[in-house]
Amino acid sequence: MTTLTPLSLDLAIESLPLAKPFRISGHVFTDTPVVLVTLSDGTYSGRGEASGVYYLGDDVPAMTAAIESVRGAVEAGITRDQLQALLPAGGARNALDCALWELEARRSGVPVWELAGLAEPRPLRTTFTLGADDPEVMAEGARHYAQARALKLKLTGDLDVDIARVQAVRAARPECWIGVDANQGFAIGDLDTLVAALVAADVKLLEQPLARGREADLTGYQCPIPIAADESALTLADVDELVGRFDVVNIKLDKCGGLTEGLAIAQRARELGLGVMVGNMVGSSLAMAPSFIVGQLCDIVDLDGPIFLADDRKPSIEYVDGNAWCGEAIWGRKLG
Repeated sequence: MTTLTPLSLDLAIESLPLAKPFRISGHVFTDTPVVLVTLSDGTYSGRGEASGVYYLGDDVPAMTAAIESVRGAVEAGITRDQLQALLPAGGARNALDCALWELEARRSGVPVWELAGLAEPRPLRTTFTLGADDPEVMAEGARHYAQARALKLKLTGDLDVDIARVQAVRAARPECWIGVDANQGFAIGDLDTLVAALVAADVKLLEQPLARGREADLTGYQCPIPIAADESALTLADVDELVGRFDVVNIKLDKCGGLTEGLAIAQRARELGLGVMVGNMVGSSLAMAPSFIVGQLCDIVDLDGPIFLADDRKPSIEYVDGNAWCGEAIWGRKLG
């Protein structure tokens, strides 16, 4: 976006209830509080939804305060590049950045994917996530996701129970691609035992096994399964340090601060020979839509956030035969 037309900024706070509680290592979620930003030039408008990053204290009050702190600059007119310098990475910048992308699409009559220099989007094979629970409950959940072709299992760091979880889900869905997300639950000394069990269960990805700050412990660790960085890769500045420790970077727009930086991370990861994954912090289809654009560049896609909501926004992302399709009517389309 190059023109600096004055804008109006509308900020709404919403709580999106989950259909049922969702458990990961150290946390149980019952709803997803979000901020919804709408930027308007009086003729066209653009929207962005953000959940923030709970483990960084990037919650709704923090996002709201950050957005209000730059309201004057935003309403005076701002480009995406200027926004990058105005706010740090996080949910506030994500919501504003995505709103600017959609606003430009509507002003220019060019959809976001084309503005980003990408080919026309295609449906994406997505993982369906199973929250950490008793092994039998997770196995039943895996069977419930009948259309899933890929599953992601949340672990808690309880080694014996986590191994039982993996084994139960594999027995329930022998045909599925399976990855596991440890959410920082393990220490380096646990990995040999965990990885051996994952290999035996034909697990294809191990996401964030160690705590953020312990990345050096993975230097030289020989793992037969690709290791993905999530909490260890918040922004573009973290990506170069992943080489030799991780194999894949998980891009989440709430972490990195929007589609602009998400696309830059994907490009840099490719330059470094890293695999690329796109994930989400749980949100509505409006939050998934910009990530769907990033997903066009990714090897692994985890965009199942709306399936956990009691009620999604309309129109909604479609899940068919294990694939996610996010049409322009949801976000980012040209008008007219």
